[in-house]
Amino acid sequence: MKVVIAGSGAREHAIAWKVSQSTLVSELIAAPGNPGMALLGRTVAQDPLDGAAFAHWARAVGADLVIVGADDPIAMGLIDDCEAAGVPAFGPTAAAAQIEASKVFAKDLMSQHGIPTGPYRVFDQADAAHHYLDAPGREYPVVVKADGLARGKGAIVAADRAEAHAAVAAMLEERVFGASGDRILIEECLVGPEASVFAICDGERAWPSGAARDYKRIGEGDCGPNTGGMGAYTPTNLVPPDVLEDVRQRILQPTVEALAAAGRPYRGVLYAGLMFTADGPQVIEFNARWGDPEAQVLLPLLRNDFVELALAALAGRLDTVPIEWHAGAACGVALASAGYPDAVRDGEPVGGLDSWGDEALLFHAGTVTDADGAIRTAGGRVFTVVGTGPTLAAARDVAYRNVERVRFAGRYYRRDIGAREIAATAT
Repeated sequence: MKVVIAGSGAREHAIAWKVSQSTLVSELIAAPGNPGMALLGRTVAQDPLDGAAFAHWARAVGADLVIVGADDPIAMGLIDDCEAAGVPAFGPTAAAAQIEASKVFAKDLMSQHGIPTGPYRVFDQADAAHHYLDAPGREYPVVVKADGLARGKGAIVAADRAEAHAAVAAMLEERVFGASGDRILIEECLVGPEASVFAICDGERAWPSGAARDYKRIGEGDCGPNTGGMGAYTPTNLVPPDVLEDVRQRILQPTVEALAAAGRPYRGVLYAGLMFTADGPQVIEFNARWGDPEAQVLLPLLRNDFVELALAALAGRLDTVPIEWHAGAACGVALASAGYPDAVRDGEPVGGLDSWGDEALLFHAGTVTDADGAIRTAGGRVFTVVGTGPTLAAARDVAYRNVERVRFAGRYYRRDIGAREIAATAT
């Protein structure tokens, strides 16, 4: 088979790395890819955001399967474009991906079908939203969210009335998220630890495919602004097998059934961001793809051939391919450029890659190859370093030991990835 990976981030590099191990694959193409993905196959400067052109190109090169990793091309209908061109593509259609692309759609769907989530109100006028925040007895904190895609930065936890008003003004008046903020939600702030739970879906069934915990804030101790994700680990004691089965029964499977009933059958990876409250797990939000950095820690532990799983999902026969896992744990640490998540400094030369061994995995995110063949930084998050081991403590030690191999000016990373779980287990 000729398989195309659409995208260029560390998540797509992890997918490409996993796909490259498939005995079904004869050729791997990454479009547009990155320097790390170029070591696994060939890269082509094809833009996944230009869906019609991408699908035409995929058909012309004889692609047998396209796997789409990122949210924007999925929401913009790349899967639909590939299907229209006669190219099989793994991921949800634009209609099904509304579960991520519109938080209002997702909340309304959950409300209608009894899927546990927090109370919310929707606003498209700033005056009405400000009036709601000033109502007598309004309790804080609240969460103010942009309806559309905002690269993981569209949710603001407002500790008090002033912060909530500022968030509303930023989204509806200052338009910091553009059209993604045409509508906003103001939600009750759920309390509890968070985890990401994933399922591979075939339009009818949702098969759990791992749980992880990620670190969204830039600073250690979960301080500072949100990012796309500074690290992750799996497994987590927060989601043991019995809890995962409860999440499947009460959240994942009902969601897939609700989407099917709405004429939006969901095929691909479904990502439930959950808050584990005193009343049980509740959905914070859904995403229509693997998480980043969660994919980088989950895929190394997946025993299955991922291409086989993708094909089974597209054929509606996931029940014939049990999902299996390697024993042990994985811990991933994101290395970011100076200034991230705001203005970042690109173009820094990267050292230490020649000495990279087999002890850990290195997934490229924001890198390019210059005219002299050297790797340089080209984005906020530059790499994810992943360690695996028999325990989370062992995996974490491998990850951080190998972080020190990679060098570039302004390199920043959090030093507390996985520490809370290890400390909690030790007590």
